[in-house]
Amino acid sequence: MDRGTDTGATTGHGAGDGTAEHAAVGRIPLAVVVVDRGGLVSHWSTGARRLFGTTKDDAVGHPALDLLPVSGALPDEDGTPRYGAYSAYDALGHDLETSLDGQLSYPAAGRARLTVPGRDRTDVLWWAYPLVGPGRERLLVLAADAETLRRQDDGVAVAVERIAPGFALHTDFPGAEELARRLPEILPSMSVGESARIVAQVLELGYPVLEFSQNDRVPVTPDWGVPRRAERQARRERAARAVAEGLPVPEDVRDEGEDLEYAAVRERLEFLNEVSGRIGTSLDLSRTIVEVSRAVVPRFTDVAGTYLREQVVAGEGFPDGVPDTTTMWHRVAVEHTDEPGRWDDVVPVGEAMPFPAHTPFFQCMTTGEPVLVPRISEQMGHAIAAQFEKRDIRPLISNRSMLVVPLKARNVVLGFMILLRHPEREVFDDMDRVTGAELAARAGLVLDNARMYTYQENVAETLQDSMLPQIEAHMAGCDIATRYLPGTLLGRVGGDWFDSVKLPGARTALVVGDVMGHGLNSAAMMGQLRTAVQTMAALDLPPAQLLRNLDDLAQRLGEHYLATCLYAVYDPIAGELHLANAGHIPPVLVRAVDGRSELLDLPTGAPIGVGGVPFEAVRVRVEPGDRLVMCTDGLVEVRGEDIGVGLATLCESAAHPAASMDDACDTIIRALNTRGGRKDDVALLMARLNGIGPEDVAEWRFSPDPIEAGRARAVVREQLYVWGLDAVADTTALLVGELVTNAVRHARGRRIELRLVRGDTLQCEVYDDDPTLPTLLSATPTDEFGRGLRVLTTLAREWGTSRTGAGKTVWFELTLPRRR
Repeated sequence: MDRGTDTGATTGHGAGDGTAEHAAVGRIPLAVVVVDRGGLVSHWSTGARRLFGTTKDDAVGHPALDLLPVSGALPDEDGTPRYGAYSAYDALGHDLETSLDGQLSYPAAGRARLTVPGRDRTDVLWWAYPLVGPGRERLLVLAADAETLRRQDDGVAVAVERIAPGFALHTDFPGAEELARRLPEILPSMSVGESARIVAQVLELGYPVLEFSQNDRVPVTPDWGVPRRAERQARRERAARAVAEGLPVPEDVRDEGEDLEYAAVRERLEFLNEVSGRIGTSLDLSRTIVEVSRAVVPRFTDVAGTYLREQVVAGEGFPDGVPDTTTMWHRVAVEHTDEPGRWDDVVPVGEAMPFPAHTPFFQCMTTGEPVLVPRISEQMGHAIAAQFEKRDIRPLISNRSMLVVPLKARNVVLGFMILLRHPEREVFDDMDRVTGAELAARAGLVLDNARMYTYQENVAETLQDSMLPQIEAHMAGCDIATRYLPGTLLGRVGGDWFDSVKLPGARTALVVGDVMGHGLNSAAMMGQLRTAVQTMAALDLPPAQLLRNLDDLAQRLGEHYLATCLYAVYDPIAGELHLANAGHIPPVLVRAVDGRSELLDLPTGAPIGVGGVPFEAVRVRVEPGDRLVMCTDGLVEVRGEDIGVGLATLCESAAHPAASMDDACDTIIRALNTRGGRKDDVALLMARLNGIGPEDVAEWRFSPDPIEAGRARAVVREQLYVWGLDAVADTTALLVGELVTNAVRHARGRRIELRLVRGDTLQCEVYDDDPTLPTLLSATPTDEFGRGLRVLTTLAREWGTSRTGAGKTVWFELTLPRRR
């Protein structure tokens, strides 16, 4: 059987019942009708059109009561039955009208007499199966012409006292397995799960059978829908005999032969249209591969193996050149109707292999044309099996019919499909070759679209990954954990980012931003903004001024992009957060003292890129152990749901106790990422604000006198001895002396300050009131000045400068020896 085409059914024998004398063996044209929950026809097969005399366009969407053989039809005034009128009789249980009303939960069957203009009355046999489940289908109706059962193969009518439809347990007939395998093919455009559900219901309600006189019961078994080769050949021979004897060709042979050819072509076209609708539903390459393989099994073939070139599987650029014997082909999918696991060990998915020149596979991939092998001979089986080391594939392929079709796009072979039919099934013929080539052409385009999308996504992801920073887990006075999740739908690469920047005074800048939009352009824009934020943060600009400058930069870069940004500076010594917001969702602060979480009330500000708007900054007091959570809206925003729900969930999950920062991030992700509907990418940054206690900070003030350099070296040594950092005392004293000397030389007023901060590293800062930043010079052997910063560059782990207030700060950092 197949969807939308003439659907045939084969009647088999009951055990030892002698039904052959009733000529009940053969093909029965079978109509297939599906009725939805509104009582309207949702599927009307070609067989239904021929049996009931109504076209598909006139049937689909119309009430089934007006089209199917229900009881109660009245004749015209002259006694002639109306067009399409039915008279129900010999029913098993209730009539079809009762089933259409949805009142029954069990099947019904019966016969009806139908009158159609231009034809004699037709006896119709019908089976009605009520359907339950989530789908819109409510009733499946199968129907057949009873007259077909009264004719033998030679067209001679056979007297049969009684023919009636009935039901039997599917275990009573071996054909039930065939029904379970074939029935999904007649169901119109349904998913595998839906068709399996309906098949299970049909088998549970009762197997369709024909009850003949003398209590013969014959199962109705679906078949492919086009007569087998032997039947076609028999008709041709009958026509040839008639011509040889000078007799007219029998009407049934001539008309049926022409009709069969037309039906076969139409069947192939409808099959291709159906396959086209089932593949390419996604641009995901892996999903597309599975769709292509499953679209042809079992209707067109019994086994389908899909191979793709290495570049396609890797999501790389378009493969160049004609394949050769060194080209590696990856087996990406194997679909079959054999018992589960039979092919897995011999031809596992994921294996890569080349193919030699003497194989039909090589011929297909080099010519780009289908290769048809009616039967795999023993010699060919040995040649193919030679490719599989220590695995005997011959039992799986011997005596099967094989069709190898190329998967092409833009005249380049991306891969190929190996299609195999069971020995007992018709071999592939020339029509199948044409069908397979058209199928492969459509599949190749779909795969190429998925390949190009995957390639572009890989490029964008690589770009984005290169721009996302590798943030250190430990900064001065705080611990940081981050998470990034790509989007879940098309264009999943976005412009979300996070960052942290080390600032003078043991402070840390924390940043989360989101460029609106997706794709390469958004990722590139994100990289530009992130670089700008890092540069301006290193200059120690106040948060509001930094966002103001960033907005100006976005205006200069172009008017096509907007971005939101949340910028926070944490001062662990002062125990303070300094924050400014540009259209971003507010951060969450979790208080360590009571575990309470709250959304910080910040001035929202306009997004970056709007231009001409002010930004405000606020200061928030924090205590050691508090946690700051910053994220992008992709984490809290779900289509169709108020964002306040997501923010409330964010607060609740952020307050959940966790053993580590990573566990705390995972808790938030689990709470918000399982709601469904998320399509945007997500950036999450969490900082535990540990603070730096006064015992780890030492500060001094000096006058702008050259003698103060010596005093600065002395107090630094003394403090380092107190802290037990004798190992770095000499280096620190040397560098402090250089910086204080420079400050004394360039100070305009009487303020020179020195501060040491002990943490994971030793930080030293020297402040003076001259705003001019020092410059690293190339000093010659005769130069009196210019060597101080070069010494600093050589000995310090890091160093830098920034303008602070009316002056500047020069700082350096030294690595501390490991504590034993």
